[in-house]
Amino acid sequence: QVQLVESGGGLVQPGGSLRLSCVSSGILLREYTIEWFRQAPGNRREVVAAISSDGTLNYADFVKGRFTISRDDAKNTVFLQMNNLKPEDTSVYACYADSLRGYAFRGQGTQVTVSS
Repeated sequence: QVQLVESGGGLVQPGGSLRLSCVSSGILLREYTIEWFRQAPGNRREVVAAISSDGTLNYADFVKGRFTISRDDAKNTVFLQMNNLKPEDTSVYACYADSLRGYAFRGQGTQVTVSS
């Protein structure tokens, strides 16, 4: 059974940092394109960052220069380092593993709240 489990969310003040982790059991994340996306209540889903199986990185314009996606193959984990957080970054963040072959998996998400 495939599971993706996110962790690392929490409450942080504006300008602060968090590091999210997405750990998998059942699949090797290095074989998938992994996306971090976010979705706040009433808002549409936004892809924040992605890392492909060959290591290519992509970022949404609104996080460029602040967020960094990375992968640790030994730990089968993908990270999202988030710096200089803003109140508008408040959302549930989840990881999505896309095989690019017609099937994908996602985790339940972790809440990130940016507030003073």
